[in-house]
Order: sequence, then structure tokens, then C-alpha cells
Amino acid sequence: MPESIPLVFASMNPGKRAEIAALLPGPFRLATPEEFAWTGELPETGRTLEDNALQKARFLYERSGLGSFADDSGLEVDALGGAPGVDSAHYAGPQRNASDNIRLLLGQLKGNSTRTARFKTVIAWVDASGSARTFEGVVEGRILEVPRGHHGFGYDPVFVPADSERSFAEMSSEEKNAMSHRARAFKAFWAFLHP
Repeated sequence: MPESIPLVFASMNPGKRAEIAALLPGPFRLATPEEFAWTGELPETGRTLEDNALQKARFLYERSGLGSFADDSGLEVDALGGAPGVDSAHYAGPQRNASDNIRLLLGQLKGNSTRTARFKTVIAWVDASGSARTFEGVVEGRILEVPRGHHGFGYDPVFVPADSERSFAEMSSEEKNAMSHRARAFKAFWAFLHP
């Protein structure tokens, strides 16, 4: 049996890694920053999702010499002018605490009947030659008034995708992966990698 092809995933988020590993088709295998002696935070100083994803993918490519990819995702809430957007992970502060982020978001939306929002993911891929490319996935939905569910991570307990009555956190990982923004971006990415 041929050896699997490592793809370096530039993420320190265990929830995100689990989602990606479940989506990864053969003949590829997920390699992580720790395999290349990196255990710190990855750089994210861009002002767009695309900038951050490219920055992280290039950072790991330079350390590994292997094809590397990263994603950056954000929740865009219409009533907040698209916030938290690129700042989604650290919306309530640098501690990157999901409960704090949700509490702040719901506080800002209190009494507001406009709850439309979308999750967006941008995946950046840097291949073994150093060339870069990006892929995007979007899922429309709405923000709940109170969190529901115990699965997933981040804003999943307060986001209900369009055509559903359940939050992402009320869905199994298989159900979420069938419709999520990340899954849509990865579908385009995998089609490019393994047509």
C-alpha cells in the first residue's frame, strides 16, 4: 500500500483539527505544527480571513518544506456590521475564550430582531513549490438568543444554519460537516488537490 501524503495543517485548535481530519480523503494524512517542533501560537496579524489563512500556511510551509494549508473562519453578523468577522476568535479578548465571545455577542444583540449572520471560511494552500491559492466556503444562518447544544466549538451553540432549526452545537459532527462553511471550503480544496 502506498505511503500517505502528509499535508501540514496550520492550526493549534483541537476542535478544528478533528473536523478537518474527518473530512480528509485518501491518500492524504494530516500533519500538525508539533511535528515540525512548533507548539506556540501561529501568526494571525492580517485584517481579512484570507490574509490570516495565507500567513499561517506560509509560516508552516517555511518550517516544514511541505505543502501546508490553513484556514481562517469568522462569524459575520449583519446587525453588527459584519462583526466579529476576522476578530471572531478573540472577540472578547486575547484569551480566545468561546464562552466570553458568545456572551459578548449575545449582549450586543440583546433586543435586536435582526439576527441574520453567516459563517465564512477561507482556506489557503501553499504547495511544495511555495505557490499559494485560496478557497472559500459560506453558510448563511441566524443567531439564537441563548446557546443550545454541546457539540462543536466556538460560536456553534448560537448559530443555526438556514433551513435548519438546530444549532451547529446540536448536530453530530457528521451532520455539521455535511453543511458547514468549513466543509464547503474543504470540498473545493480537496477537489483541487485530488480531482
